[in-house]
Amino acid sequence: MLLRFALVLAVLGLAAFYVLTIPSTLPPDALKRRSADLANGETMFNIGGCASCHATPNQDDRLKLGGGRTLRSPFGAFKAPNISSDPKAGIGSWTEPEFANAMLKGVGHSSEHLYPAFPYTSYQRMALDDVRDLYVFLRTLPALTTASEPHQLTFPFSIRRGLGVWKLLFLDGRPFVPDQSKDAAYNRGAYLVEGPGHCAECHSARDILGGIKPSGRFAGGANLEGKGGWVPNITPHPDGLATWSVKDFEFFLETGLTPDGASVTGNMAEVILNTTKLTPDDRYAMAAYLRALPPRPGKKPAGK
Repeated sequence: MLLRFALVLAVLGLAAFYVLTIPSTLPPDALKRRSADLANGETMFNIGGCASCHATPNQDDRLKLGGGRTLRSPFGAFKAPNISSDPKAGIGSWTEPEFANAMLKGVGHSSEHLYPAFPYTSYQRMALDDVRDLYVFLRTLPALTTASEPHQLTFPFSIRRGLGVWKLLFLDGRPFVPDQSKDAAYNRGAYLVEGPGHCAECHSARDILGGIKPSGRFAGGANLEGKGGWVPNITPHPDGLATWSVKDFEFFLETGLTPDGASVTGNMAEVILNTTKLTPDDRYAMAAYLRALPPRPGKKPAGK
């Protein structure tokens, strides 16, 4: 009797797990007919940092998106895939709804959960039209036949289905909502920083499951790529960038130079390659929002 009861509970548990972890996608009628804006698609490409992860390493053309970069983490090594316009090795055969589901829902071409090394927890804030413009822009870029490499993850992180539970905790599905008490520049900056720019993905503390801690958002954290480094606090707190003005942030996003004249290095240097291509208005908007972030403690640990 007890064994039968245990079996029934196990079956019910597996059924619940299956239902709860079914990938969620956009409704079939979500994408209406429209004309794409290629210039806006290029802006989304730049602020989204697509080249930073997906450009083929050891070549100078940031528009050759053959993938291959390794992103190391406590969960294993993630391999950035080919997202070029090649129909077999890249995403050239993906439909527009499939691409939108990847960006906004973290669901891949074969209806599989995508790993959040791809920062869809931030991209979910993007406007659907911006995602669609990015899709069209990517299709104008060179097709590369380099095959994507498989991720190298340890058990149980190698089981994609479990990401359905992770998403229940960390993917709320809410788009960006402007703050009506703020001006247009602030809201544009908030959108770019929180959505396509995904700045919090690197500059925040994370919990044991890899989710961003709300109390540590933008307050710095361990380098996600497992190199033992520390990503700085960028809030206006004494532990962070309390002395930076809006103009300091603007200048940094344009040149990669800090107020004291130091030049940024490492992964942030790649970010600057993207932000320097934005319009001055967008850099100002990002700067205004960053300067207005809530100050949060987050001091760099000793020895980091």
